[in-house]
Parts: sequence; C-alpha cells; structure tokens
Amino acid sequence: MPPIPGSGLAKGLAVTLRTMTKKTVTHQYPDAQPELPPRSRGVIGLFEENCTVCMLCARECPDWCIYIDSHKETVPAAAPGGRERSRNVLDRFAIDFSLCMYCGICIEVCPFDALFWSPEFEYAETDIRELTHERDKLREWMWTVPAPPALDPGAEEPKEIAAARKAAEKLAAAQAQEQGQAGEQAQAADPAPGAPSPERPASPRPGEGGTA
Repeated sequence: MPPIPGSGLAKGLAVTLRTMTKKTVTHQYPDAQPELPPRSRGVIGLFEENCTVCMLCARECPDWCIYIDSHKETVPAAAPGGRERSRNVLDRFAIDFSLCMYCGICIEVCPFDALFWSPEFEYAETDIRELTHERDKLREWMWTVPAPPALDPGAEEPKEIAAARKAAEKLAAAQAQEQGQAGEQAQAADPAPGAPSPERPASPRPGEGGTA
C-alpha cells in the first residue's frame, strides 16, 4: 500500500505535540542514572579472544585513532608429521577517544565480532592524554555490552543453524540406535534372571564308561 501523502509530516507533528504536553521533569543526575536506549553509542568494548589482528579496524578508521601492535609466533603441529603454522598474537590494542568520532565503522568491518558498542559514557579525564585507553580497559567495558535483541520467532531460521541442527539430530539418532543394538546384544548374551540354566552332562566316574 503506497504511503499517504503528508503522513511523515503528521507523524513528526505528533511527536512534537506529545513532547509539548509532557511535564518538565528534573533528573537527579548523577545520583539517578538515565535509562539509555539499547543502541546507545558510549564507548567501544574489545572481546580480545575474537581478535585475529587482521588490522581491518585500524585501516578503515577515518580518524586513525586505533593503535594495534602484534607479533608472530609458531604453533607446533597438532599431529606427528604435521606442519607448523604461524599466528598473530595481540600485544597492544588501544583507542584514542579524544580523536574517535563514534562512527562505528570499526565495529561494522570487524569480521570476527571482536568490537562492540557499550552504553558506558562516563570516562571523562582531566588530561586529554588519558583518553587513550588500552585493551585492559576496553575489556572491562566489554562486560557492560547489552545482550543482543531476541530473534523474531516468525523469522526464517538461518541456513547454517538449520544444517547444524540436522547434523546434530542425525548424529544423536545414530548414537541412540547403536546404544539400542548394544543393549539388545547384552540382553541376548546374559540369561534372564530366574531362568533354569542348561544342565551339563555328568562327567563319567573313574572306571565307568570304559570299553571292554
């Protein structure tokens, strides 16, 4: 259905009228903290375990306020005869919030979900040089990141999750079948309780059963 002409203007005026009719409220800040919307842009939290030092965030930052240092280390082969591999190890991850303009490009381009928005906004300093926060502080802010919103129950399930669920159900069914077969074999091997055991033929006594 096409939008009604002027509906956008009417919505904007409705918001203005609602605001005009509200009473003035004094918030006792900082004793009473404000309720921030879920998509607030406060600071950036770092989930260090997901960082692979790909440098995408530092390269794409328009303010060049992300500083990353790393080194390479050799990982031994996982199996005998395997090949060693090298990986990047993060030494330093810092963000200069005196330069950051909170555009969120670093969070969007991170391919491994290592950067997140935190609603934390109280990080004022008396010295501008103290606004460069290292990875320890960024990790602390990571625990203030709100949980992601719940998925729409009517939405289509992602293909990756559906494939993983089918594989898990197939594996569980195969394991249950194997356990059932093992139980049947064990029951067949063990006699039922109370069942008479088969009589063994009596062994001949000395001097009996001999040939003349």
